[in-house]
Amino acid sequence: MKISSIFIGAIRVLLAFLLVMVINSIANAQDTLRVMTYNIYHGEDPRQPGRSNLEEIASLIQKVKPDLVALQEVDSLTGRSASLNYGVPQNLIHELAEMTGMQGYFGKAIDFDGGGYGEGILSRSPVNIQKVMLPIPKGGEKRAMLVAQTKVSKENTLLFAGTHLCHQFAENRLAQVQKINEVFRESAQPLILAGDLNFVPGSEPYRVLQNYWTDLAKRSKSADPTYSYKNPSRRIDYLFLSKRSLEQVKVAEVQVLNVGYSDHMPLVTTIVLH
Repeated sequence: MKISSIFIGAIRVLLAFLLVMVINSIANAQDTLRVMTYNIYHGEDPRQPGRSNLEEIASLIQKVKPDLVALQEVDSLTGRSASLNYGVPQNLIHELAEMTGMQGYFGKAIDFDGGGYGEGILSRSPVNIQKVMLPIPKGGEKRAMLVAQTKVSKENTLLFAGTHLCHQFAENRLAQVQKINEVFRESAQPLILAGDLNFVPGSEPYRVLQNYWTDLAKRSKSADPTYSYKNPSRRIDYLFLSKRSLEQVKVAEVQVLNVGYSDHMPLVTTIVLH
């Protein structure tokens, strides 16, 4: 009896140890990230022209605590940024990185007002960055896409792309989504596309993107308008997940944050990588 009790006790200890190992293994196999996209209207308060609101934007980011943020309409050392900062030009990404404690990356799309104008990415940890210029067959403003590759864990990497598509010509928007599909067509990594895409659901560029991407707001049944803050009537800001990533990524609800620091409203979601 004594030997049997010792044996049973040992088995129980072993099973408990194995259970802990399994639980830890499941936890370690899942990496959670919060991502955000926001068109920041070059850091100017749309309700009070001439006033910078970078501090409010930074405070919002700190409250949301995202791991990755795609920002559009970003100035770098422009006369316009100087006019909002007592005559001193600002690199908005650098300023936001300083205020939030994140890493900041700027991708210039065009020369503007003595400086640059384009896309930005903020990241909780250092990432590898690539800039991709997008086509403008109809002319107009040049457009860029910033792509961040981040190592989520020893097992998982993620690609996070932020862009701002043409607001002037439908032909440009179509060419730009075709380019985006081409850039990522062969990628097997989990991949999120974020930004102000300047089209509405059901439009031709939207349908072309759907060949390779899933609209996360539609998937989470939370497809609220993102523009404008004053009169929310259109959904033109998006978070897309590549269809190749669907089995690797679980997505929480996409939230449109009701804040008026820009003419657009930001989107936020949480994803879990398996």
